[in-house]
Formats: sequence, C-alpha cells, structure tokens
Amino acid sequence: MAAPRDTWVTPSVVHVIDDRLKTTSLCLAVAYGSSDDEPGEAGSAHLLEHLIMSTPVDGEVSFCERVERLGGRANAETGLELQLYHAQVIADDADETARLLLRAFREPHLDAATLDNERAVVLQELTAAAADPADVVQDAVLAALFPGHPLGRPVGGDPELVSAVSPDQVRTAHRALLARPAQLVVVGPRVPDCLQDLPRTEATALSAAPAAVAVTGPPAPPEVRWPKDADYCWLCFGARSPAAGSPERPAYTVLAQLLGGSSSSLLYRALRGEHGLSYAFQTWNRPYRESGAWRMLIGTSPDLAEQTVEVVRGLLAGVAADGPAPEDLDAARRQAVMSLVVDAEEPLEFARTIGDRTGAGTRSWDLDAEIATLSAVTAGQVRAAAVAVAAQLLTTVRPEGV
Repeated sequence: MAAPRDTWVTPSVVHVIDDRLKTTSLCLAVAYGSSDDEPGEAGSAHLLEHLIMSTPVDGEVSFCERVERLGGRANAETGLELQLYHAQVIADDADETARLLLRAFREPHLDAATLDNERAVVLQELTAAAADPADVVQDAVLAALFPGHPLGRPVGGDPELVSAVSPDQVRTAHRALLARPAQLVVVGPRVPDCLQDLPRTEATALSAAPAAVAVTGPPAPPEVRWPKDADYCWLCFGARSPAAGSPERPAYTVLAQLLGGSSSSLLYRALRGEHGLSYAFQTWNRPYRESGAWRMLIGTSPDLAEQTVEVVRGLLAGVAADGPAPEDLDAARRQAVMSLVVDAEEPLEFARTIGDRTGAGTRSWDLDAEIATLSAVTAGQVRAAAVAVAAQLLTTVRPEGV
C-alpha cells in the first residue's frame, strides 16, 4: 500500500558536481529517526527503513537488489534523529537509481506479509546486537545519559515491541516520515535527469527543523558491576555535550581526538604505551538537536577494568586542570580535520556527511568552514570541554557481573 500523495514533502537537491568522477553517489537524508517512534512502538523507524530498502519496487525486486544488479552498492541507516538512504553507481546508471530510490522511499509495500518477512530479519539483527557487549554497552550509556528521553532509547527498539508493530502503525510512521524535511545529496559528474525538476538548494539553505524534546534533569549514574568471571569486557564512558549548532561543539570533537584511538593521543600513550591495558578503544562526540553525547569505548580484561577507569578519569582531570600541551592540541586538531577531509574526498561518504551534518537540510554546514573552526579550537576551549565531561562522566560495562 503506497502512501497518500498529499503527504509527500518534496526533497531539495544539493549537488556536488565533479566531472572527473565516473560514479554518482546519492544520499537521501530525512529528519526522522528512532527518537520519533511513538511510545510503545520503539523500533518502528528502524523497521520502516528496512522495509523501504528491501521491498519490491515497480513490482519487481528491491531497491537494494536493483542497484547491486547494476554493479553498485546501496544501504540505509537509522539514527536517533536521522535516516540516510544511499547508493553509489556508475554515472550512466544514476538516472534509473535516483528514480528507484525516490519510488522506494515514497511508495514501499507495507502489507502484512511483507512486514512479517522483514520483521524476522530485524529481530535477528537485534538478537545479534544483544549478543555483542560492545553494542549493548553503548545503549546502556545513552540510557544513563538521557533517562526517560527518546535519545536514551536503543535505535533498533525492543524486540517485544518490534514483534507487535502492526501494518497500520508502520503506515502511520511512513506518513510521518514523508512529512519531514528531506534532502537528496548528489555527488557525481551531473545531476540525474529525473531530479532536474526538484528544487535545488545550497547545503547552507535551511528547512524547518522538527520540534525537539527538551532534555531535563541530570543523567542517572548506573551501578557498575564488574564481570569478574568474564574473559573480556567493554567499558563505555559518556557525558552530555553541546547540541548540534552550538559554537562549543568543535571543542568536544577535538577533545575526543585528544583522548581517542590515534597513536598520537593521550589515551593511546597511557592505555597502550604506559600501562598495557587495552588495544581496542575509540572516542567520539555526536551532537543532536536537543543535546549531544561524548563517548569513549574501551575493550579490556575485567581484572584491568577498574585501573582503566582510573586512567581515563586521570587523563580527563589533567586536561581539565591544565589544558592540553601545544603539540598534543595541534595533533588532535589535525586528526579532527583529517577525519573530515578523508570522508569529503570519498564521494559516497561526502554525500552521507552532507546529509548528516545539515540534519537533512535543517542546519547550515560548509566543509571549509568546519575545517577552519576545528583548526581554530583553543587550548582553553578544550580545557572547558574536559571540565564539563569530567564533572558528569558516567561509566557502563558489559557484560555485567552479578
């Protein structure tokens, strides 16, 4: 059953034309995510994303299969606030791919049989995620950072609730999806013919952002029970950070690099070089409309977990007290810029980056401006970010002890 035509919000087209490319990358970004799931229907947005990508288009095979039969690649992802539907194909196939993407997005098959088939796949995905402590520990830290708030819910939802989602509920979610701001990013040698009639905008042009649910009250520090009998465990540290669009956000990104997985970082030197506590760790900052989440993920042995926590808190306390050394700050800024530039120089990643950074066209963003902003982050700004993170840092562990 297709969505009613009067619910469709026409996406704007943002194009990055490079006639040296032989491929065209498309990313349809929509300001709709798991935080938009209705109470009692957690997982509906993620399930809907699966249906859009996997159900037949034009009465034939799915969008994903059609793209891959052309030799291309296609995928989609649901986040807390955004969905990204993307594909990369030989440029000669861009017209057909763009048409199929919009058709699949606008008119997916949402009947009961199709829903049940894809629901089974989603439940398998949730089972796999639940068996991976590195996934579960990240859900746990978000739940602690945003108790009772949509940002604290797992993106995939609860298996029991996913099992109960009806075709009518999915159709309702689809109508809500189609009414949200959407932006179709094209990176390639030309704009596909079927998109010529859609409105074109610059990446800095803004659509109205969906209403945000205010984050109120403090985080809820969880009880930490160390898994003494396990062979390995994952620690996830988290703190609230500034929302998307805040001028304070770049400092938290640089702080994440300063205490990240690069061999130039303070965390690498301490965890791996000085103490031999871990070889798998990463740190990142993710901004949302209402707030942000600064996180650090570390894998280690349970008997080393408490020492690992002490090292992390000690590093944060040191940066909060004295700020970063000039050479460490320079390396962290360069790492933050390099991460951004590498994504910008890969066409599909650049299309996804534009869709993500602009919040599907609801926020202004420019690559050169962000590079300049990251490069200008000061030691004082990083120190202030470290003070804020250290003051509210939460720790979760999975598997848990009894």
